[in-house]
Amino acid sequence: MEESTASQGHPNGPNQSFSSPNNISRTSSTKNVPQTPTRSLRSSGTVDGGPQSPRSTTTTTRRRKKQYAVSTRWEQEVAENGPIKDFHRFFCCCARRLGNMFVLCERADGSPVVIAGPCWPFCMFVTLPLILAVSGAVAYFMIISNESPLPLWVAYIYFPVLGFVLASLFCVSCQDPGLMERVTDEEAGEGGWFWNEQVGSFRPPGALYCRECGVLIQDYDHLCPWTGTGIGRGNMMAFKLFVVGVNVLCYFSIILVIVALLRGLRY
Repeated sequence: MEESTASQGHPNGPNQSFSSPNNISRTSSTKNVPQTPTRSLRSSGTVDGGPQSPRSTTTTTRRRKKQYAVSTRWEQEVAENGPIKDFHRFFCCCARRLGNMFVLCERADGSPVVIAGPCWPFCMFVTLPLILAVSGAVAYFMIISNESPLPLWVAYIYFPVLGFVLASLFCVSCQDPGLMERVTDEEAGEGGWFWNEQVGSFRPPGALYCRECGVLIQDYDHLCPWTGTGIGRGNMMAFKLFVVGVNVLCYFSIILVIVALLRGLRY
């Protein structure tokens, strides 16, 4: 009777209780057992206060990458059949494919630094050789050659113009044309955005889907096969500079040929 009364509590106060010798020994044995540190569920497999593992850091970085609005049909084909193996895959084996575009260099968040368009073979094997062949022939026969009737100072004008054209061509063909991130929030539709079924995303006014590129481009203008990519907000300025530079180089070359021929006939 004394043990049962002591286990129920002391009648003089609710906060005081008596314990039997057996209970005291059990309590003391429990306190002496060392407790192992628990892992926090909020961190990716790391102890609270401890350094994060490289695996968790990599997972966090991948989650922060941008999800661009690409063709849902292309995503479905990749999910079912794996990476698409074609002519582009043979030459751009180290590139990450984004629709029909190829990311050659990107930032940590997935933003492309160097990206090639779907018509990059035409730009590389037609546009670039055509510019180099014509300008190289004019420079050699009309300027550099010892039999050229033109003064040598013409080269100090011609070659910078040629370099400007090549630099602007690189900026157009390898620059982000203005890829849009995928937006599925319904509140975007209330702000004047339109739903695009081809990429499964809302788009702002001016952003259009490029069928050849397979992506949604902000302020999309057109697809230029000479530069190999789509023209949008991201590379519009470089495209205008390229067009101006090509025209200046073309007219400059024609004028040099005409002047050289007239001087050659005179002498």
